[in-house]
Amino acid sequence: MLTNNNLLLEIKNLIANARETAVRSVDFQRTLLYWYIGERIFNEEQQGKERAEYGNYLIKYLSEQLQPEYGSGFSYRQLELMRQFYRTFPIANSLRSQLSWTHYKILIRLNDDHKREYYIAETVKNNWSVRQMERQINSQLFERLLLSNDKESVLAVARNEKLPTNPSEIIKDPMVLEFLGLRRESAYYEKDLEQAIITHLQDFLLELGNGFSFVSRQKRIHLDGDDFLIDLVFYNRILQCSIIFEIKTHKLTHEDLGQLQMYVNYYDRIEKLEHEKPTIGILLCADKNNAVVKFSLPETNQTILASQYKLILPSEEQLLTEIRKEINNINIQNNQDN
Repeated sequence: MLTNNNLLLEIKNLIANARETAVRSVDFQRTLLYWYIGERIFNEEQQGKERAEYGNYLIKYLSEQLQPEYGSGFSYRQLELMRQFYRTFPIANSLRSQLSWTHYKILIRLNDDHKREYYIAETVKNNWSVRQMERQINSQLFERLLLSNDKESVLAVARNEKLPTNPSEIIKDPMVLEFLGLRRESAYYEKDLEQAIITHLQDFLLELGNGFSFVSRQKRIHLDGDDFLIDLVFYNRILQCSIIFEIKTHKLTHEDLGQLQMYVNYYDRIEKLEHEKPTIGILLCADKNNAVVKFSLPETNQTILASQYKLILPSEEQLLTEIRKEINNINIQNNQDN
């Protein structure tokens, strides 16, 4: 009889980990191979730069020679990607072994160095799959964070150079919830949105970002004979605090903020442990008026946030419009202060 009942499970875990490491190692070697091929193509292209269209001729020639022997992985399009790969990441030592060639093919498309650096750091830190990283890029995660943070602060948090100290550094506004499958023009109740979030909890946690874990749904609190239900409760290990979500399918009102403030006060006075930071309340709403939020809360407020949710992925133009609007609001505020 076995003295260690966990022996079989432990050996299976060792085998699974070894296989995963082997796959990662092989994939990274393939990534390095494509980098070196891209380097050779680029350098050869530079040798013949005085000849118009030499680069196109070179890649076409190599594809015709390599593809019959090595397959479609060396088509004209793939060889062009390898050249772009080298041009985008010109230092081999900067390549991350945690990222696959498919990760890098997506990153090559990004035309902003800061944006690319952010997604690399977040992918490594969170072990994002290709699908998860692409979803975050398509949902304009970087741009949404910049609506409430400066670029260097976003990058510093992503690189683990600093821990977020303010909720706005990790809470997104707007939140994009296209994975819930709810149609924007359809009628639905707050409980429907809440149920959809629970059903797609893994995707919702991905949208929330770093450090979130689910705690409770419809958390009941009892206040002197009256019962209240908090929609969703999470905990964030980075901020070291509870995070309460109230869901509203209508435009935010000051009464909604007052209700959320009461829940936050309750958690701070009854539920919060001594070593934890103050509770954060997030009002997830269909629409909001930033002026109502501003004047309904104290000037020193850092614990109540309003985040608008979107049921479809925003276009790049929509995000740029929001960013321009936010910059314009900041400029107006600065002029008023001066």
